[in-house]
Amino acid sequence: MAKSKPRVKVPKKAEAGEIITIKTLISHKMESGQRKNKKTGELIPRKIINHFRAEFNGKLVFETAIEPAVSSNPYISFKMKVPESGEVVFTWTDDDGSKYTTKKKIKVG
Repeated sequence: MAKSKPRVKVPKKAEAGEIITIKTLISHKMESGQRKNKKTGELIPRKIINHFRAEFNGKLVFETAIEPAVSSNPYISFKMKVPESGEVVFTWTDDDGSKYTTKKKIKVG
């Protein structure tokens, strides 16, 4: 499988106290572990993104567990109140413990 690639859409600027929408997408096959290899008949091992976390200036703003029923390339959207300028850190965790991280800055004013 190709390396998972996270993408996020975050406003570069916001007013203090403004509620913004953040959109995320990660390229990932999300193998449920229930399909069989067509040639060998063996089950393809489960490999999914099972956890997503977003922190703003080191404080948790959004977190969710992801289950096998989620489609490939999971899309997550959430709202966040912007108290000050800072950085949002996004982390996706895979079944094998791999972590995919990206960061985006938001400027207040």
